[in-house]
Amino acid sequence: MRLTDTRVRNAKPQAKAYKLSDGGGMYLLVTPDGARYWRLDYRFAEKRRTLALGVYPIITLSAARTGRDEARRLLTHDIDPNAAKKARKRAAKVASENTFEAIAREWIANQRHRLAARYCALLLARLEADVFPHIGSRPISEIDAPELLDVLRKVEKRGVIETARRLRQICGQVFRYAIASSRAKHDPSADLRGALKSPGRTRGHKAMPLDEVPTFLKALGAYDGDQRTRLGLRLMVLTFARTTELRAARWSEFANLEGNEPLWRIPAERMKMKREHIVPLAPQAVAVLRELRALPGWDASRSCFLRRRAKGT
Repeated sequence: MRLTDTRVRNAKPQAKAYKLSDGGGMYLLVTPDGARYWRLDYRFAEKRRTLALGVYPIITLSAARTGRDEARRLLTHDIDPNAAKKARKRAAKVASENTFEAIAREWIANQRHRLAARYCALLLARLEADVFPHIGSRPISEIDAPELLDVLRKVEKRGVIETARRLRQICGQVFRYAIASSRAKHDPSADLRGALKSPGRTRGHKAMPLDEVPTFLKALGAYDGDQRTRLGLRLMVLTFARTTELRAARWSEFANLEGNEPLWRIPAERMKMKREHIVPLAPQAVAVLRELRALPGWDASRSCFLRRRAKGT
């Protein structure tokens, strides 16, 4: 006798598991703990097999019957329903691994050997904020230029033109990585060249004219503000170090200050190219470091330009 929705809904657990048949090999298996499973018994290659059709009430009686009919259709084509189910699961897994988000995260992970951890975190944060919510779950091979442009336009509308431009570049790197790993055939970001608003010409600070350098150094010598600021600027002039490299300098990085070949070893993690940078120090630079070391609060274990805070402040 075929099952009804009412009979399935009212099926109660018993001391032992039992079956309620719906015909065609399909039945509802009711376990002692009250769980209800749809099952289909069939024969394939002269062996008895069982196919799981789902759990009630997530899978309704009607949906279970649809699953049974599909399994019977496969059997008529000499296809094992269980094998077909496993193949669908594998395809779904591959599809989930080939989404834009999955490949972008994989690409960033592969960059950690050559890019700073802070920069990798910035790349991921930008994608999580503005790209993943819109196309992260999409198969990367199906994303086209208009779809990507729509994502970038949303960023443009916030007025952050430069961020939209950088996101196009980041997405392009992700797409090219997918092409190299045979998971995409085209980089739609390449079709968007010229489609985004221009951020305008970036105007950096002008270089100091050479004839003004003596005046600057004279003014620097007469500067009566914070001594660390004066000494830091003078050391920058003498070593041509970047501000980020200088501000984070630690005493442990300086070697042989009392010898004939004083050096400053800037660690790779603070360098743009991620390679240790060795700066030979002129006598004038060594003199600046000695003066800096003579200031109150000097501590060999601390940063050269980080002032020790007084207790209670």
